[in-house]
Formats: sequence, structure tokens, C-alpha cells
Amino acid sequence: MNNTPHVVVVGGGSTGVGIARDAAMRGFEVTLVEKGNLTHGTTGRMHGLLHSGGRYAVSDQESARECIEENMILREIATHCVEDTGGLFVKRPEDTEEYYQEKLEGLRACSIPATELTAAEARAREPYLAKDIDKAIEVPDGAIDPFRLCVANAKSAQNHGARVETFSEVTDLLVEDGEIVGVEVTHESGSGNHVHGVEGAVEEIRADHVVNAAGAWTGELAAMADIDVEVRPSKGVMTIMNVRQVDTVINRCKPKGDADIVVPHETTAILGTTDEEVSDPAEYPEEQWEVDLMIEELGKLVPILEDARTIRSFWGVRPLYEPPDTGTDDPTDITRQFFLLDHDERDDRPGMTTIVGGKLTTYRLMAEQLVDHLAEKFGIEAACRTAEEPLPGSEDEGAIEAAMNEFGLRSPIGKRSAERLGSRTADVLDTDEPNPVVCGCEAVTRAEVQDAIEESGSNLNAVRIRTRASMGNCQGGFCSHRMANELHPDYDERQARTALDELYQERWKGQRHALWGEQLGQAMITYAMHALTMNRDRDPAATEDSLDFGAFDAGPSTEARTTADESAGIATDGGEEGTHGD
Repeated sequence: MNNTPHVVVVGGGSTGVGIARDAAMRGFEVTLVEKGNLTHGTTGRMHGLLHSGGRYAVSDQESARECIEENMILREIATHCVEDTGGLFVKRPEDTEEYYQEKLEGLRACSIPATELTAAEARAREPYLAKDIDKAIEVPDGAIDPFRLCVANAKSAQNHGARVETFSEVTDLLVEDGEIVGVEVTHESGSGNHVHGVEGAVEEIRADHVVNAAGAWTGELAAMADIDVEVRPSKGVMTIMNVRQVDTVINRCKPKGDADIVVPHETTAILGTTDEEVSDPAEYPEEQWEVDLMIEELGKLVPILEDARTIRSFWGVRPLYEPPDTGTDDPTDITRQFFLLDHDERDDRPGMTTIVGGKLTTYRLMAEQLVDHLAEKFGIEAACRTAEEPLPGSEDEGAIEAAMNEFGLRSPIGKRSAERLGSRTADVLDTDEPNPVVCGCEAVTRAEVQDAIEESGSNLNAVRIRTRASMGNCQGGFCSHRMANELHPDYDERQARTALDELYQERWKGQRHALWGEQLGQAMITYAMHALTMNRDRDPAATEDSLDFGAFDAGPSTEARTTADESAGIATDGGEEGTHGD
């Protein structure tokens, strides 16, 4: 073993990048590998809630305490990733007073700040709340951008010497004399997102220790070394609305169930969620009834949702874990705590530790405890600093205001740019070149897009997660081709067209179950612009006369939804059904 232990971290979600950052800061040599983009798995498919712990204050108080502690830390170290929305637990007439009191007592027992509000006080804060609600409890929930958070952690890890490889799938664990000594990785050809790896090549990466942070795929990775880690994947479906109907996180004050939360996120609102155990994390897309359930149930809290436009739906899989002999048949009863599994101690298979379970809100704590474990194993005495050292972009709270003053950023576009970039605002926007808006929905300018291209290469989906370009109301309809244009002249036409097609497909994946009423009309506009005008579906027979545009004018009524659904095949000709979205 070298004097500097080499750790390979498998998984580019919040936990994996958090571990890579912490380990690199403590002096480990670190390589992180991820089979897709950063946030490819569960992290990129969550509802954006920065937990106060309130949702677990009755059922899982240890998790609740972890959440409130990490909530306060992330507000300090990740200021440019967090919006202080606050949260409300809202009681309807049919919800029991007994549970309301349990919630209140649980919040106080977990040291979560809680204030009771009358129905009138709650509606004064959120005017679109239902007229018949009884009362509410105010808690310090927030909204967090998982994409920005993961990128910042990965950047910090790189700044401390880590190697970060995306589109690099672990195809085998290297085992010698019963010990795990590294990983075999296949770098995806043509991803355009590699700094160190050789595209299309198979690489053996030797390591002193492997960390399994693969989320829902944890069990599959462990099985490569004949280790049994029984992850119980639980699918959660979410729906994204066209605007923010509320500016506060709205939770229903009843025992955990489906469709009980609305999270304001950037320019949208995210409705969530379901909780259904599945056998495979990649084979269970959302269904229409699940989207309908979200709108119907959450419309009881915020009635305006029933008439609002949905722009996409998506689903993620929670990597739940229950220690042996403590299992349950109901995934909603499985603890949201996290677990460290040292496979030397547990399975007599040295060289790898697995971390599984938990939530995005507790990712930093999970990383700290995992790296504490590694530090003890390798005799490294360096302490964790991730709770004190801000992430890139959050180093200086005053930097946003200073940059806005310096560059005259008083428009909504300038404000959004500064909020996303944080203390990097001046570095990115200080340009003598024209800086037009590329994505109007999310107010993303050329300077931000070019900055993201410098970091991620020709991969426009990587540009998307760094900037939010194409994630607004039009879902890329009016900006995806502009994003592809920014690849010129550094990338040739073939690369730009390939990147554009990949972005098209990713944007389509989450829209399949949102195609009715006004949203179907939006899909038709997008199809007309890109498939017809630009012939991106490569259909030589498609002409304006071949499409029944009238079929897309049905409106948002329930009766029209059937007609709209039947027309969806026309609207999305050439589209590829996918399994995930934002």
C-alpha cells in the first residue's frame, strides 16, 4: 500500500460525491466513478426537499434529529443550493386531532422549531390553501437543488485532488485472495465528458479500498464479489407543475402516505410522492393513475392544482435497507436511517465498505461517518471539515449582492444567474462578449452555458444539470437547439446534433404521462418546431398536412384528456419512452 491510501468511490449521487469530497479533503487519493451523469440515480429524481425532519418526527425520530442538524449545516455550506421556503404541516377536517398532537410533540422532542398557525394565518402566508383547512404547523423545511449540490461537491473533490469519472460503469470488482483490490470500469464511448479516462476503453483501477455508494444498485455491485446486500428499492412518483402554486413546502398532517407534499422548486412546484416496493430499480416507469393521484389528493390542500398545467412526471427509487431479522412487508415502515456495512467484518471479504439508505438531506453526515471509518482503518488522523468549509459557489454570502452591483444585475435574469452561481457569479459573468439569454424559462444566459460546456464537454444533459437550461415550462422546446448552437465551433456538427438528440430524448422521457389539455398543445409546438422544421425525427413523409393539429386543441377538461391521450402518439412520433426525468 502507498503512503497515501487510494479509495475508489462507486456512485455519483449526493452520497458518493460527498464521500469523495470528504476523503480528498482528509488526504486520501480518491477516484469516483459513475455510470451516467452525476445525479444519474436517486439523487436526480428526488422532490427537492431540504428536510426539517418534520416528516419523520413521529415515525423515525433518530432520522428526524439527523435531518434538522444537517438542514442547518447545509444552509451554511451550500447557500447557493438552498432556498429558505419554510414548511407547513396542514391539517384538513378529516385528519385526526390525535395525529396533529403527536406531530407537534414529536417536533418538539426532536428539537425541530415548530409554530402553530390558525387556518387564517396559514392562508395569509399561502393564499391558495384550501378554504376548509383547520390549522397548520410551521417548520424550517427548505428547497434544495440536488444537481447544483452534487456538482459543487464533485468540484470541491477535484479541487482537493480527486479524479471524477462520469459515464464510467463498474463492470466487475477485482478480487484477489478473497480481498477486493479495485474495480473494472468501462468508459462509455462518445460521452464527451471525460477528463482522465479513455473513452470506450476498459480500465482496471486498483485501490486500497472500494466504497459502494451505488444507491439502488448497491446490491448489484456487491454481488460482483459474491456479497449479499439486500436493498429494497421503493419507487416514488413525482409530478412537476408549470409554475409555483405555493412558495412554502406544504405537507399534509397525517401519517405517511401517497401524495402528501408540494415542494416549490425554482420556477416550478413538485408534487409527491408514492411509496411502492419494486424488484428492479430500472423497470417501473410512472403510470397515468399515479399522476392523477398526485393532483387529486394534493388538490385537497391546494385546489388550484386541479386546474394547473403539468409539464412532466418522473420517478426515483429509494435505496431502502433493513438489517436482517428486522424486516417488514411494508416499505413505508422501513427506517430512513443509513447503514455502514464493513464487508471485512460482516462477510469476511476485506477491501470494501457499503453505505446504503439515508436521504439527500443527510448526505454530508453519511459521508463524514464513512470517511471516519476509513480514516480509522488506515490510521489517518485528519478530522472532517465538510461541516465548516463552504462548497464552491457558497464561499461568501455577500458575493452574490456584490456581483449584482458590479455587473448591474437588477433584472430577473441577472438575479437568477447570481442565485445559481453564488460566489462564482463574477468569474462567469465577467465577459466582454455578448451574453444573450439562451433559456428563457429558467433565465440562463450564454455565459452560464459556456461555463458549463467548459466543465462537461459536449454533453448537453450535463449542461442542463449545471444550469437548469431546458428544465422550465417549455422543457427544451424553445432552447435546446440554442444550447446545441453553443457547442460550435469547439465541437463539429455531428457532435452537436448527437448532443441535441440526446437532450431531446431526456426531455421527452418525463412528459409521456403529462400529455393532456394545454400541455399536449405545448408538446405539439415542440414537435412542430423540431421534428417538422428541423426534421429531427428523420421522417421524410412528415409534413404539416400529415398532422391533425386540431386534435391538440381539446383543452384541459377531463373529457378532453382521453382525446388528447389518443393523439399523443402523433405528437411524439419518434420519441423514446424513458424511465426518469428531473
